[in-house]
Amino acid sequence: MDTTLAKISDLRANWLRAHADRAEQLFINNEWRHSVSGATFRCMDPFSLAHWGHIAMAGPVDVDAAVSAARAAFDGGAWPRTAPARRAALLARLGELVESSIDEIARTLVFENGKTFEEMRRMTQSFASDCRFFGAMAETVHGYTVSSNLPGYASYTVREPIGVVAAITPWNTPLGLLGWKLLPALAAGNTVVIKPSEVTPVSTLMLGDLVLEAGFPPGVVNILTGDGTTGAALVAHPGVDKIAFTGSTRTGTAIAKLAAERHARVSLELGGKSPNIVFEDAALEKAVAGVIGGIFGASGQSCNAGSRVLVQRAIYDEFTAALVERTRQLRTGDPLDPQTQFGPLAFRGQYQKVCEYLSIAEAEGARLLLGGKATDSAGLFVEPTILGDVDNSWRIAREEIFGPVASLIPFDDEAEAVRIANDTVFGLAAGLWTENLRRAHRLIPQLRAGVVWVNTYRMGGHAIPFGGYKQSGVGREMGIDALNAYTEVKSVWINHGE
Repeated sequence: MDTTLAKISDLRANWLRAHADRAEQLFINNEWRHSVSGATFRCMDPFSLAHWGHIAMAGPVDVDAAVSAARAAFDGGAWPRTAPARRAALLARLGELVESSIDEIARTLVFENGKTFEEMRRMTQSFASDCRFFGAMAETVHGYTVSSNLPGYASYTVREPIGVVAAITPWNTPLGLLGWKLLPALAAGNTVVIKPSEVTPVSTLMLGDLVLEAGFPPGVVNILTGDGTTGAALVAHPGVDKIAFTGSTRTGTAIAKLAAERHARVSLELGGKSPNIVFEDAALEKAVAGVIGGIFGASGQSCNAGSRVLVQRAIYDEFTAALVERTRQLRTGDPLDPQTQFGPLAFRGQYQKVCEYLSIAEAEGARLLLGGKATDSAGLFVEPTILGDVDNSWRIAREEIFGPVASLIPFDDEAEAVRIANDTVFGLAAGLWTENLRRAHRLIPQLRAGVVWVNTYRMGGHAIPFGGYKQSGVGREMGIDALNAYTEVKSVWINHGE
């Protein structure tokens, strides 16, 4: 082991030793509290497989306390009536505090979900930037006046906050996807109860101290940790006015059903099986790099992963050979190592799921071009895997694997590419690789996806909405669309005549 790797190994060992018995409480009404039951659970480092921390398990009584605090801060508190400029200042201050703790937060994220330190650092920086963006947006919430067709009347609309928002976030991008919910909700004047994944709870809990330091009033931001039973109690609570969720389509469907029973608002960012389409006139090297980033970034654990790689038959063999060779060069290792490009999967359940799909691929007759092996002897690693000559009717092409598995599907012409791309229950994203911009403009409206990238993949920004068609979700996050999604529209009529 060289000196650099030895230092990284020591850093990991020291961090785990220091956090082995770390005790984390619930954050309710600007106070840290033990759960009423006293029950706790532990986190696991997906690289060393060491368990660490003791995290409070919130039960129904804790859920009720958090929702009641948020309800009081909304109904009887001043938050919805706080001047937009003040809300903007608090959000900007929160962003500053996150930036001042960026390395500590990013390192904690690495020990929670196994993504590389550099990726987690970028994600934390994005959260801070999103704080500033939505802080500025707080001062842009407005309605419009309408010319009345009735004499003696004036009419206009106003946008008002919905109320108490439950923000339920996933383990793959904990803070990034929390920011997409928390920040527009706060900017619009809502109060929030956050429930992070039990896989990645501590990075979210770290925000509690920063919320206090920033000066947010009690009850405006609350954090509950726990498993699916905690989330279910939060979704079912009658004091919650809106549920914002990112996760699996199956769970999102269950949430939508529960919300429908009491007409709670929902925004759901769910699964995907996104096509990344490579035409014969694509810039080959850029397309290969884009496909690799699209499916193997974050070890494939991303909802918008380009897991179906559609390649025009004229370049299928050439492209496949280049993709295999470039993927073979990815450096796998400790996610704390700056040289690592590919880390472990986040937790054992996800590791087992991906392994099951590798067996399914073999049974369906996929041609294994690279990878296909998994080991949990030194981290939860599944090799970057490329499967060739996949039929779009197979399970590996239709079901979300959420792992580093690319399915290559050949096509002949534009019509076939569009047919295959749209032949899915999902509609989150799509990629096009072509030097023919006329072709790109021709195909963009034909693709049933909420995001279409041309000669790039997985690009995003806080000013551009993100979300999907079909079973990929309901609503949009980021941009003005996100801010509007946390408001109700009120119409006003005034009789100013005699």
